[in-house]
This record gives sequence, structure tokens and C-alpha cells, in this order.
Amino acid sequence: MARPFAFTAAALAFVAAGCAPLPPTEATWAPAQAGRPQTVEFGVVEDLRDVRIGGVRTGAGGATGAVVGSVAGSFVGGSWEANVAGSIIGAILGGIIGGAMEESATARPAVEVSVRLDNGGLVVVVQDVAVDAALRRGDRVRVISDGMLARVTR
Repeated sequence: MARPFAFTAAALAFVAAGCAPLPPTEATWAPAQAGRPQTVEFGVVEDLRDVRIGGVRTGAGGATGAVVGSVAGSFVGGSWEANVAGSIIGAILGGIIGGAMEESATARPAVEVSVRLDNGGLVVVVQDVAVDAALRRGDRVRVISDGMLARVTR
């Protein structure tokens, strides 16, 4: 009985991992930003600070955890009633744990970039860490914005 459970749990874990979004990079744009006019301002990086972008709960982690917890809980006890109770408790606990795991897995490192604009203004943008284009203090950069979303690029 343990082998079907282990196989089911592993399969659900792989499915949940495949649903995780890839973090955007400097060269990746959101679909809603494609083809929209963007405002460009120029400036110099004044400060950088490592931060984290919090994870999200789409429900996939909670649902997967509930299924795995329910299946695991159904093996508890020696009677039908104990199996049902274990399944219910397992589903609840699995859902809570699965949701927390999803949130933790989708959190990602980011950088807070402070840019002194050529017009004298200061703008701060939090964005994903772009390994291929790490920014440094003193870098001459562009701040590209559509009024809602912004990014800093060289």
C-alpha cells in the first residue's frame, strides 16, 4: 500500500513544481506591457539593496497538499472510521502545509534600486535580480515605466 501512495505523492509534487512561474529577467516583459508605450528616464544608480519578493498562493499548492494529505491520512488507523477521520484531518493539514510550501517556493530574491534621475528626482524600483545584467552603484541606467510597472536597465 505504501508504494502507490509514494508514487501518487511524487507525481503530484512534480505537477506542482511544473506550475511554478519563472521569474522575469531584464529581457522578459509581461504580456500586458508588450506593445504599450513606455516612458524612459535616464539616471545613475545611487543605491542597491537586496530584498525578497513575497511568494504567491494560487491554490495549487494547497490543493496538491490536501490530496496528498488526504491519501496519507486514509492509511491511519485500523477501522473504516479511523481511515475517514485520518483522511479528513490529513486533507486539512496537507492543504495548510501545501499552501505554505507554495508561497515559500514562489518567493524570490530581488534588488531595490534607487536611481537619481537626470532631472534631479529620485525613483526606487524593486525588481528581480537579473544575473545577466547585475547593476552597480554609479551605473548609468534607464528607468522604463508604463505608469504602473517600472524596471531599471542599462
